[in-house]
Amino acid sequence: MVGELNRRRVLGGIGTAGALSIAGCLDAIGEGNGNGNGDADAMVGVLQPESGDLGDLGTPIADGAELPAIQLENEGVDFEIDIRREDTETTPDVGVTGAEALVDAGYPAVTGAAASDVTITCAEDVWFPNEVVAISPASTSPDITDMPGDYLLRTAPSDEWQGDAMAEIAVEQEGAETVATMFLNNDYGQGLNDVFVAGCEDRGAEVVEEVPFEPEQPSYSSELESTVGEEPDLLMVVGYPESGQVIFRDFYDGFDDGTPILVPDGLIDPALPGQVDNPMENVIGTAPGAGGEGADFFNDLYEDEFGSSPGVFNAQAYDATAVLILATLAGGEVDGPTISEHVREVANPDGEEIGPENLDEGLEMAANGDEIQYRGASGPVEFDDGGDQVAVTYDIGRYHEDGYDIDETIEYEA
Repeated sequence: MVGELNRRRVLGGIGTAGALSIAGCLDAIGEGNGNGNGDADAMVGVLQPESGDLGDLGTPIADGAELPAIQLENEGVDFEIDIRREDTETTPDVGVTGAEALVDAGYPAVTGAAASDVTITCAEDVWFPNEVVAISPASTSPDITDMPGDYLLRTAPSDEWQGDAMAEIAVEQEGAETVATMFLNNDYGQGLNDVFVAGCEDRGAEVVEEVPFEPEQPSYSSELESTVGEEPDLLMVVGYPESGQVIFRDFYDGFDDGTPILVPDGLIDPALPGQVDNPMENVIGTAPGAGGEGADFFNDLYEDEFGSSPGVFNAQAYDATAVLILATLAGGEVDGPTISEHVREVANPDGEEIGPENLDEGLEMAANGDEIQYRGASGPVEFDDGGDQVAVTYDIGRYHEDGYDIDETIEYEA
């Protein structure tokens, strides 16, 4: 199964090698300094939450991160791409263990992590000291913006944008004069809550209650009593799917008075209505969009490989891995400092445009030293000096008994 954990895939070009080499997942390649010493032309670790509170969203994100290598294998490229997946279990400690395993095995680049607190901890404890380049496809905490952008970048946008977009929806679209919030007690939850609250207050709404909560609790009735019990015009909830199931079950069991609920990307899961046994028609969602020039090609590629449509942050994960592979080939060395020097070179203007549909050609061009600019499935994928995206889109949608549908898209540009 493509989603198997802790495995190493070595994808060799059939055109040169004549065969595909699959190595055991425990084989160590490097000497523990983040610099690959094997025969691969590019090595990318995939560090995502394939279990824990974000497990429902994390495995499809990891699949998206591995997809460029699968695609290139199927196209028979003349390069060897080494991919290894590690599970963070949605916790910083396990994330650090996975990050260290990748460093010890010689991986100089990582697509990860997802949860912001995991990404921040891995960056500080592992990636920065070992000069490993990480591109997160899903970590949105505003705190990441102020971290060094040479070794930590993201194809996901900062919640400085999403929090303000949600405040605009709450106050100007939904007409809320009073709001309450429940938020996961971590960097993601706190950061997004703070931006949302400031945006609501700037627009004249009163924030009657802000309640943090811990993940994966058996009940959230007390938190709901403290928020919905204040009778706000709208409730904003920041969390992950596993906790979200409990929150929404408790809400519909004892607190459903028609209060509109606004949720961000971490709670966008089409399976939620079925898990909660409620159509959740009062729940509005926002999430980073995937409307890049290569979106249609990526969507078809993902569905053909995994048998389902891509979800939130899947396109961003594909783009992160694609950029890391291109940057490695452009630098000609499988080591972190060289990749760091070339990440913006292959993604930012100017150069010949490369996307998911001609990624194989992009590898040849990057290796030959040609100027390229990657235009991805999620968007332009242009990094600013801090490693953030220059422009992003957000999809606005609503739950219903059959899942979740996108109603409109808004664009933000720095």
